[in-house]
Amino acid sequence: MSPRWETDAEIRRGRYVAYNLHAHLVFVTKYRPDVFDDDMLKRCEEIMREVCDSFEVELREFNGEPDHVHLLVQNPAKLAISKLVNSLKGVSSRYLRAEYAGWIDRIGMGSVFWSRSYFAGSCGGEPLSIIRQYIEDQQRHL
Repeated sequence: MSPRWETDAEIRRGRYVAYNLHAHLVFVTKYRPDVFDDDMLKRCEEIMREVCDSFEVELREFNGEPDHVHLLVQNPAKLAISKLVNSLKGVSSRYLRAEYAGWIDRIGMGSVFWSRSYFAGSCGGEPLSIIRQYIEDQQRHL
């Protein structure tokens, strides 16, 4: 079989689309207090995996430090990253604030868990220089 037609496990397919989109997301706690311990990070990951599943997003990696979390997601072409981020932050904030109310109140976070800002970076695939060269090398048929 031609390599062109071999299936690639990294490429996801829809009815009219084939895609391999990854994003690196970073969420920071409001005012950056040291909120997360290992137990809370594990629970945050569980919550975020459930949200990702509901959007048909694959959460590839998750980790964090006391004041922020990192996610690597593979998202469908039809989904706006901003919509995913809004749900991830909203749902996780509600659950974490309810389940860890005593701890969160003790450190004085107020009524907001996450900062309004976030980082989203596309990642994976070939470096831009290789893609740019590939596009430049295409023969234009006029």
